[in-house]
Amino acid sequence: MTLWHGRLGGTMAPELAALSVSITYDQQLALVDIAASHAHVDGLVRGGIVSSKEGEALHEALRLVGEEFSGGTFEIHPTDEDIHTAVERRVTELCGDIGAKLHTGRSRNDQVATDLRLWTRQALKDVAEDVVSLQEVLLQRALGAYGIYLPGYTHLQRAQPVLLAHHLGAHCWALSRDVERLLQSMTRLNVSPLGAGALAGSSLALSPDETAAALGFDGHFENSMDAVSDRDFVAEALFDISLLGIHLSRMGEEIVLWNSDEFGFCVLDDSYATGSSMLPQKKNADIAELARGKAGRFIGNLTGLLATLKGLPMAYNRDLQEDKEPLFDSVHQIRLVLRALAGLYATTTWNEEAMAAAADAPGAAAVDLAEFLVVNGTPFRQAHSIIGGLVAESLSSSRSLSELVRDHDLLGEEAVGLLEPGVSVNAKTTPGGAGPVPVAAQLARLEDRVSSDRALLRSLQG
Repeated sequence: MTLWHGRLGGTMAPELAALSVSITYDQQLALVDIAASHAHVDGLVRGGIVSSKEGEALHEALRLVGEEFSGGTFEIHPTDEDIHTAVERRVTELCGDIGAKLHTGRSRNDQVATDLRLWTRQALKDVAEDVVSLQEVLLQRALGAYGIYLPGYTHLQRAQPVLLAHHLGAHCWALSRDVERLLQSMTRLNVSPLGAGALAGSSLALSPDETAAALGFDGHFENSMDAVSDRDFVAEALFDISLLGIHLSRMGEEIVLWNSDEFGFCVLDDSYATGSSMLPQKKNADIAELARGKAGRFIGNLTGLLATLKGLPMAYNRDLQEDKEPLFDSVHQIRLVLRALAGLYATTTWNEEAMAAAADAPGAAAVDLAEFLVVNGTPFRQAHSIIGGLVAESLSSSRSLSELVRDHDLLGEEAVGLLEPGVSVNAKTTPGGAGPVPVAAQLARLEDRVSSDRALLRSLQG
């Protein structure tokens, strides 16, 4: 029996049912639907719409349904179009005609909007916690990497030496912005739609303020039409996950490169690598490649929803059923990636010799030579030209850059010392830079940031 059987006769055509039914995936909302229904029942009792005794019966039935879902014993019926129908049908089975009062003053429009906000609030908190866990791994690896340095790259060309701790810290700061975005999205979505009804509210004595407070929302909707049609929070969540996924994709690309024989900067633990079905010698960075590949999926989920939303008239339209699958998928997939990358980074071995050998190539200290000239009075643009010319000459002749620097009137033996191993990276002293002193200060700030984010997440109601 459908929820609208009084208006329409017969049963749904099988083609309509196949297109319309969402129970296969929206049963993920079961427990939040039950929580919201408990709050709604309390509102019905407060408004004198159902008696206290009826309210107790409804609460008990909802409690039993919750236990069935938690225990995996809830049976989905063929007539259960969605999770809301299934819960109401089972409540009515358990407490008889009283169950028919559960939906009083409520539409599936405000019901699903409430459920999805509750689910998304917890999901974003879970994702943020996984991000912080990855940050903690990166931070610990950075703290243990003092003295290890490698080339920093621009345009995928060796640019300047940087401490490995600085490089890992760069990823941590990007992830901190992801945590910030997730928390901000949680704040914006924390508004209750319950009480908006189908689109215009209700003539019954309901109190959206009280149900909002009972469900941990910061407040209730200001406009009932906006409340049932708004899916900004889903789009925001999908954007947050997409940008996070892009950051993780960049990390994955980096591990793919570093793990190659051509770079040789790291060795993956066997438990976080795969082999080849044909090539016996292979050790593949599949986690990193999948982290890179999932980014396209996250972007697709976001753009698909935006395309769905762009042409909808006010207020609720059935198109909005398409909001859940991309959200559920992106949340599930991003958490898989985050946890896999945390394990990969925790167990990876750094090849310090290969990193240092690449970073100590003479050209990597070219800007240090230019700055040496600047300190001694040469305008930077002239210094840049002089050093660029020496680099070009060393590449086209049999003379090394060290020899050319030693013989240059404005450089000499003192400047040659800048080409010694490890000198360039240790010379970086500006705040936020890649040298030991600024990196030590940076990591202290990063520890504080990650620790405060972890503490904040523990304090939040998800």
